Amino acid sequence: MTLEAIGLARKDEHSGAMLLHPTQLKLAPRDRLVLSGPSGAGKSVLLRALALLDQTEGTLLWQGQTVARAQVPAYRRTVAYLRQRPALFGGTVEDNLLTPFSLGIYRGLAFDRAPALAYFARAGHDAAFLAQQADELSGGEQQLVALVRTLQLGPTVLLLDEPTASLDPETAVMVEAIVDAWYQQTPEAAWIWVTHDPAQGKRVGARFAILKAGVLSTD
Repeated sequence: MTLEAIGLARKDEHSGAMLLHPTQLKLAPRDRLVLSGPSGAGKSVLLRALALLDQTEGTLLWQGQTVARAQVPAYRRTVAYLRQRPALFGGTVEDNLLTPFSLGIYRGLAFDRAPALAYFARAGHDAAFLAQQADELSGGEQQLVALVRTLQLGPTVLLLDEPTASLDPETAVMVEAIVDAWYQQTPEAAWIWVTHDPAQGKRVGARFAILKAGVLSTD
């Protein structure tokens, strides 16, 4: 088992209301889990909890072990969370791709243009795209850059929070193709993909779960 949540829960720090009721979830290598549910049901809360971004209750196991505080950066390198509205830095697309390599956790890795260009080519962009200014990109293009910026770092698990919500249908299919290319190239790959689109869910999922009012139901 790659990732396992045991009674994982989160409360609102001000009101004490349960945002995520005690949740049991297992994600194994090669799993493709689609998560759906109404807006405000807690889907983003669950993904953030799995990414260790918020204070939670319960237990989260990675490869059968709890994640110590000192191990959190390495865990997030392997379990990557991509939010719906990604944040890009100033400068060019290539500048954004280079930024993670300045962090200590990625010491020993070097930026390789070839894989990045291969991913962008699936979305119809050539090498000239790397020279474009990030603040001049459309919302969909920003999402593509954030996705490639994440994939180039070699994660094993993707936590995808509606990664195509701001994209037109054609570009959404291209994003699916990019993520699938990563999946085919990564032996231990798995993902949790949040979507409101049933058709997309059928394309990208092999397992399915629904979250309603903070309560998770899985198949």
